[in-house]
Amino acid sequence: MGLLTALALAKQDVSVLVLEAEPALAVDLRAGTFHPPSLEMMAPYGITDEMHKTAIKVPRWQIRDRRQGVIVEWDVTEIGDLTPYPYRLHLEQHRLTPIILAKPKEHPHAEVRFSHKVSDVSQDSDAVTVAAETPGGPEQFEAEWLVGADGGRSTVRKCSDVGFDGFTWDERFVVASTPYDYAPHGYTLNAYLADPAEWAAIFKMPDEGPPGIWRVIFPVPPEEEEAATLSEEMVERRMQSFLPRNERYPIKYKSIYKVHQRVAKDFRAGRILLAGDAAHLNNPMGAFGLNGGIHDSFNLTEKLGKVCRGEADESLLEVYVRQRRTVNLEYVQEHSIRNLKRLNEKSEEKRRQNFDELRRQAANRESRREFLLVSSMIASIRRANAIT
Repeated sequence: MGLLTALALAKQDVSVLVLEAEPALAVDLRAGTFHPPSLEMMAPYGITDEMHKTAIKVPRWQIRDRRQGVIVEWDVTEIGDLTPYPYRLHLEQHRLTPIILAKPKEHPHAEVRFSHKVSDVSQDSDAVTVAAETPGGPEQFEAEWLVGADGGRSTVRKCSDVGFDGFTWDERFVVASTPYDYAPHGYTLNAYLADPAEWAAIFKMPDEGPPGIWRVIFPVPPEEEEAATLSEEMVERRMQSFLPRNERYPIKYKSIYKVHQRVAKDFRAGRILLAGDAAHLNNPMGAFGLNGGIHDSFNLTEKLGKVCRGEADESLLEVYVRQRRTVNLEYVQEHSIRNLKRLNEKSEEKRRQNFDELRRQAANRESRREFLLVSSMIASIRRANAIT
């Protein structure tokens, strides 16, 4: 989010400096699904066109059950009258960041410094001071405003004494990536598989080019040792339980991570603003986290740019806080939690009710469109825009 924020501000002739702790762009094998509003927001910067050169379009996606098969299949092209991008777009986040990084270089107002790890933040009524560990030793930087887009463990948020309310799921997630093709088995390029014992989610990603790679996500019980989870035997067991085959699955990547549902108590502390994972975290069922961060960035920079240019009072930034924090609480948290609970529901009666509700929604054009507006995050943008 830091690079997007820098780019959007630089395009408004606002001088911006990005401090990145890592020595180079990180390789993140988790996020990688982009919803229509995110593609619309990035399009004016040339980012969306660049993404399409290697990304995979996903116009249809499924909710399935391990025993019953396909429950519903959603077709995002049904809302093609509402967006020029009526599909999900799959592209690994680490393939997006180089595209974004190249853009600020075109603007003299933007600078990105790697290996600059923020260690402390302080502020007064006129400026923010940031202390950072750099290759040349400790340094201090001063600015009128600071945007903390430094992830779930945000140093900026912690130094600002902003609480991070919520919870951490007991189960962790393991992701295994294989070149084996699931499409001939009836799977869309994105599908969610409900099961009371071991749900799963599947996404096809471009990887290094055709034929691409399939990511499969499974839950990991809290008592399971990480070494056992990532062992060849356990990964193979889970892959075979998802789709049995005679041969072993070739595995290219595998990783395990904790999953959180948290929202910062405030998205602003004086001259410090929070965006992306620094402001909110959620489970990945529905792909709301990365997209929500993109929406934060463009919402914030539109307002912060006006404040920096003296075209608006800083009270405009409170509108950002109200819009994005409210949407995160009402929309991102609620629906991502509901999505995961629908997959791991253990009660047979509730499972039946869940599937019946989905089938009813899919059977009616108006309710289908309503579901697609929510799942594509168009509804969340409309909700945010309605808040003043």
